[in-house]
Amino acid sequence: ALTDAIGFIPMAFSASAGAEVQRPLATVVIGGILTSTTLTLVVLPAVYSRWGLPSKTTPETEEPEETEEPEELSFAMPEDLPPPT
Repeated sequence: ALTDAIGFIPMAFSASAGAEVQRPLATVVIGGILTSTTLTLVVLPAVYSRWGLPSKTTPETEEPEETEEPEELSFAMPEDLPPPT
């Protein structure tokens, strides 16, 4: 993202024909890239660590749930199949 923002700097300081349209556009794009990068890398992890999902650790006093054994599956072996006709 930093390289994208740096790439728009010449457009932001341009004085050539059409610069009156390019300068505000470049300024907005650079600001958006830097803002979204900051929010993604700094603010979002801080918010998630503060109010995110609780950890999946179980208290030691809880008994583990009993799980039922799955029914045994039977598969036809080649010697059990009828001969091809």
